[in-house]
Amino acid sequence: MTVVKPPRLKKGDLISVISPASPPKDSSKVQAGVRYFESLGYRVTISQNVFDSYGYLAGTDEERADDINQAFADKNVKAIICSRGGYGTPRILDRVDYSVIRQNPKIFVGYSDITSLQLAIFKKTRLVTFSGPMMGVEFGEKIDSYSEESFFKIVTSVRKPGKVKNPQSLKAAFKGKRNSVGRLLGGNLTMISVILGTEYVPSFDEAVLLIEEVNEEPYSVDRMFTQLRLAGILDKLNGFALGQFTNCSPEDPAKPHRTLEQILDEDIFSIGKPSISNLAYGHLPVKMTLPIGTLVSIDPARKKFSLEEPAVV
Repeated sequence: MTVVKPPRLKKGDLISVISPASPPKDSSKVQAGVRYFESLGYRVTISQNVFDSYGYLAGTDEERADDINQAFADKNVKAIICSRGGYGTPRILDRVDYSVIRQNPKIFVGYSDITSLQLAIFKKTRLVTFSGPMMGVEFGEKIDSYSEESFFKIVTSVRKPGKVKNPQSLKAAFKGKRNSVGRLLGGNLTMISVILGTEYVPSFDEAVLLIEEVNEEPYSVDRMFTQLRLAGILDKLNGFALGQFTNCSPEDPAKPHRTLEQILDEDIFSIGKPSISNLAYGHLPVKMTLPIGTLVSIDPARKKFSLEEPAVV
């Protein structure tokens, strides 16, 4: 499969901020993120509807989609970073102009609710996007050195990144008896489930499935993994890359329940495919940036998870 890689980010490049889902909780954090990038020598523009509020959405569906289309169409913009996730990105997938994206490949960064748009972009254009920190969240606070290094290594260097390392405080776990290689696809589990059965889902055949989740009880996680299994996705994968399941414990532990560990063991690890879990990825302040659509490898015996090709050109 041929993929499209965006040009690497360089000092002086113009970055556009958009809100495909919800408006920023704190506009001052977006402004702080802007100042952070400007202090590093980049230029930043804020799209028209970033701070709009249409209920829980950052403007109407048309307005949010227009910001995406205009940012990709603008020849001066070299990278697009979402302000935050929240809710609403799947609502605009049918309003995005994928022909414009195809003709203007550029760096696109976000995570959580943004997952649905990243998968749709890959399905429609084969453009590699980046699941990583956002302008009004991590970049809007004092971003830690691990997250900062991971982000800029991925979006600025044309060298193969190679082995991915967690921060020292977080130990990854490996399972499986063989090595595997596949394209990294996925992100937030809920967002993958939301778009299943639509024209915006890429093929997961021989892929490595990337998963993270937040604020879902174990039964809900179990339900979504069951949906992936019944859709025939899990059997076709080459492996799993699991991040954090933040706040995914039972609301009332006194009631009958299954733990998240039991669900992962029965729904994922029992399949026997190579996996890495407990990655510093997802809804946590210290996080790695991962390129959606590039080749990755999992080597359980050597406890090695590697990015096998550069994500930018």
